[in-house]
Amino acid sequence: MRVVAGTARGRRLVTPDGRRGDSGVRPTTDRVRESIFNALHSRGAIVDARVLDLFAGTGALGLEALSRGAAHATFVERARKAVTLVEANLEICNLVERATVVQADGPRWLDLGSGSASGPWDLVLLDPPYDFKGWPELLGLLVALVADDAVVVAESDHEIDGGTQWHVDSRRRAAGTVVTMLRPDNDPD
Repeated sequence: MRVVAGTARGRRLVTPDGRRGDSGVRPTTDRVRESIFNALHSRGAIVDARVLDLFAGTGALGLEALSRGAAHATFVERARKAVTLVEANLEICNLVERATVVQADGPRWLDLGSGSASGPWDLVLLDPPYDFKGWPELLGLLVALVADDAVVVAESDHEIDGGTQWHVDSRRRAAGTVVTMLRPDNDPD
């Protein structure tokens, strides 16, 4: 796995052993990441953005955003082994100064109000385990913590319903991954 584009382009990232490894991390493939970030670039959603990578894993999504010009990224990851991967990958990419790494359960961290510390967020990257069932609650927490023109990227093995507070901007399927891009619905009528 490598950084696809930007200042850290081509840097090889540290990943867990095997596809999932002991850390439970399922890294987003280079191809899917490239597709996501090309779409984000065309929306003007990356440069100078405040990024939240909530289920960080290896940090590949947040690192890609930083490499492509995001101002700052906060990586939140529950598993200590994965936090170590994020920290190592930030070092490899020389992006430590523009990042904050937090070891915490992502939704709980948001629910406790910690997610508002660096917000409002311009870009939120969500790639929880595929068995994650808390999408409505998570999106409900996020809507108050994002900028009016924010983009939320949600990766899952199924389509994500944004409910009434979110507008589905696009939905793409790549192999077993469904990538949904959402924006806050500022005019719910």
